[in-house]
Amino acid sequence: MSQGVGLERLPALIESAATVVGAGDLQHVLSGLVSEARAATGARYAALGVIGEHGVLTQFIHEGFSPEQVARIGSLPTGKGVLGTLVRENRTIRLASIADHPDSYGFPPNHPAMASFLGVPVAVAGRAFGNLYLTEKEGGFTDDDVVLVEALSRIAGSAVSTARLQERLRSIAVGEDRERIARDLHDSAIQDLFAVGLALQGIAERVSDSNAASIIEESVDRLDRVVETLRAYIFQLRTTTGRRQLDDRLQELVSRMGSAYPASVALEIATDGLPTGMLEDEVFMCVTEALSNALRHSRGTEVAVVVDADASWVRILVEDNGIGFDPTASSAGMGLANLATRAKRLGGDAEVKSEIGKGTIVEVRLPLS
Repeated sequence: MSQGVGLERLPALIESAATVVGAGDLQHVLSGLVSEARAATGARYAALGVIGEHGVLTQFIHEGFSPEQVARIGSLPTGKGVLGTLVRENRTIRLASIADHPDSYGFPPNHPAMASFLGVPVAVAGRAFGNLYLTEKEGGFTDDDVVLVEALSRIAGSAVSTARLQERLRSIAVGEDRERIARDLHDSAIQDLFAVGLALQGIAERVSDSNAASIIEESVDRLDRVVETLRAYIFQLRTTTGRRQLDDRLQELVSRMGSAYPASVALEIATDGLPTGMLEDEVFMCVTEALSNALRHSRGTEVAVVVDADASWVRILVEDNGIGFDPTASSAGMGLANLATRAKRLGGDAEVKSEIGKGTIVEVRLPLS
């Protein structure tokens, strides 16, 4: 990356953005994203504007301007010039000089001079409703800057989307429209966050700094866990007509995750005595964690998921035919460490068997009582 300054905080930013549904502190999340974009790229100025439903600027967060400069400038951007083009065309714009763009509108009186420019639309479900932009970087903005700022803009879009859904939840009697709320959460927030995770995975493969790639991978792990927590909440909203059975949830999980990766995923439920209640959610999360690791890291072509139970235990087995790894290595992965911690907390255990070149088997056992 250009500076590498902000990458260490990227996991925390992702988690903050994803959990804005519960916290409701959208301003704090967006301010952090603006600060991170400026620090990581080395830009002198950074700003993020959010446009409401009627085309009016509802939020404008900026960094790099002194209080005296802000007072002299006075008015906020109105969406004209290159900033308006960003939203209208919904694409990234990088310029050596803003004045060179045909839509350049100039600056208001007392505005500091700006030349180099990098602007990225902030969008939800393909519709831009704001922009994240940076100006005045010595030497101009690089390809790595574009990759990072585009990732941050996706996080901003997800944060705004989930915050707006939260406002709707506050204003609607949940008992009257639970199914529609659950559908909206799934179709908007979940899909946006899942898209952010996939985008970050692509970024990790494109950066040359191994430490940066590792930090981004950890961020994806965190985001996966937040997505599944929100998904569990959606299942709870849908309990007006009875709780969905664990086997239905597992079938949906395998279908959804399998469709996002090239590997073939097979699910076998070898018992009719699957757990219910709180343990049902724990089993679901364990399968999610193990399956996510196999799909994202094994490079295998086949993954098998088996869930069975007897009178005392439920067993989860996830096996892949991938490249394998050394389970004793410290780089074995946060996901598997989290899985072991979860199993131990529930009085069970988790075992990983793997050999380089021969795939991996993850087995989790949880007590039924």
